[in-house]
Amino acid sequence: MDDWFLSGYSLNPYSNCSFNCVYCYTRGSKYGENQVPGLAAKINAPEVLVKQLKNRARKREYGFIAFGSATDPYLPVEEDLRLTRELLIIILRFRFPLHLLTRSPLILRDLDILKKIGEKAVIPDQFQGKTDTGVVLSFSFSTTDEHLARIFEPGAPSPHERLKTMKQCKEEGFTVGAIFMPLLPFLSDREEHLEEMIRKVKENGADFVLASGLTLFGEGPQDCKTRYYEVLEEHFPELVPKTRAIFGNSFAPSRKYQNELHQRFIRLCQKYQIRNRVY
Repeated sequence: MDDWFLSGYSLNPYSNCSFNCVYCYTRGSKYGENQVPGLAAKINAPEVLVKQLKNRARKREYGFIAFGSATDPYLPVEEDLRLTRELLIIILRFRFPLHLLTRSPLILRDLDILKKIGEKAVIPDQFQGKTDTGVVLSFSFSTTDEHLARIFEPGAPSPHERLKTMKQCKEEGFTVGAIFMPLLPFLSDREEHLEEMIRKVKENGADFVLASGLTLFGEGPQDCKTRYYEVLEEHFPELVPKTRAIFGNSFAPSRKYQNELHQRFIRLCQKYQIRNRVY
């Protein structure tokens, strides 16, 4: 089981993403090795999911499904294809709990099904007593600053839209959280910026926050490492040497940087009395 997302299983209806986030970890990493060029919808996903969940349910191998762990399940194309909605209906049929991750207000379309999943899901033994619902909804942010978001997440719904959507989901009775993955070095990871992010998500209903630093994979022209440094050079050239210094020859920032970021994050979560885990 994934300790961060609770998940025993993962499900992604789409491959690649039209939100075009500069830092997307799938580009250049092992998670993107089998991706086809461009956006692809997994049109046979419902058929495969029925077989998988039927077998797991028969064995009573219930576990949270991380829905949208690699590609957002509510890309604009979902409005017409309705593939995510079809998969949610299957999940409801087999009564599996769900942790859905998105940046899109399109999730509001499916709150009817998500409520039913939450009511009927079989909660795994390790979560008995911790929750009485089978649905967790998480909203992803690398920043809540509109200007920064337009630079690094040019195709994604704005932070304001995400905050508003998260608040609506909370008002509908869902467990909701914010995922700060990744925090951008020397931009959204700064004390004042991170505090502002935590304050905003708390004010808009977040029950928890998860956070991690940036990773930069690959060396190719379309890989996230290359793209990130190109965008940084264009908009924040003064940060290029500092960023290269904390990464060195690794895809991840130094252990010292990660420890300092973690301590800063924990301290601010304590200040605003918000969980730094789902449960």
